[in-house]
Amino acid sequence: MNANYTPQRVVSLQPSATVTLRDLGLLDRLVACTKYCADVCPEVADGSRLIVSDSWTAQTEQILAARPDLVLASVPYQLEAVAAILKAGVRFLGLAPRRLADIYTDMAAIAGVMGVWEDGQSVIATMQSAIEAVRERTDAASKPKVFCEEWGKPIIASQPWVAELVEAAGGEFIGEPGKTSTAEEIASAQPDVIVAAWCGAGDRVPLEKMVEQRGWENLPAVRQWRVFCINDELLNTPASNLLGGLRALARALHPELFPRPAGIRQLHRL
Repeated sequence: MNANYTPQRVVSLQPSATVTLRDLGLLDRLVACTKYCADVCPEVADGSRLIVSDSWTAQTEQILAARPDLVLASVPYQLEAVAAILKAGVRFLGLAPRRLADIYTDMAAIAGVMGVWEDGQSVIATMQSAIEAVRERTDAASKPKVFCEEWGKPIIASQPWVAELVEAAGGEFIGEPGKTSTAEEIASAQPDVIVAAWCGAGDRVPLEKMVEQRGWENLPAVRQWRVFCINDELLNTPASNLLGGLRALARALHPELFPRPAGIRQLHRL
């Protein structure tokens, strides 16, 4: 495809889109991104790009100041900013993934609009292959019951793609992905493993306080010290960095099969 017809100045309002641009070898076309993008893609923190607000707090003036020919964003959107971007004649690609299949579709969409379709298919195939390799390794193992949460107050279960990763890592996801729950409901399911990956918290979830405040001291997961914090960006950023989250989940569920990766911390005391 003629490069003249593909975007050359991209603004990313979502870390997952920035990661995908990196995987496609296209960071040279990224002219602006959010401060959160650097958390998952340190390569963009070199001072050469404008830093703008994210999809939810988007400010049109910031975005247009970068003179983009494409804006990449994901839910939740700030609808007024989206309308202003479109009104200014700038192409806008909005993403709203829920499952792994949606994430692959988003990767393909970004690769397609950027004119590197084949590279996109390669990135997708690599991610799928890595997930299947973990699935095959855990196929004959026990299936512990796992509760994963993306927020603590209120308790919100992790997204459907995390439930799929838990299954690939050899576990049974309990609760309804993406939905609010209560400490009592979770306790009644008697989880064998509890994982907290709170949005925006990095690796700072206070596991001991969480268990004590919720009265979970007698749950199987707590009695066996199988309560974990997995870095937020490894499970809540729907892009290839989910593979880091998968490795962390696999270690939490089956330490006998997998080495300890970066990005996971375990409950040690109460």
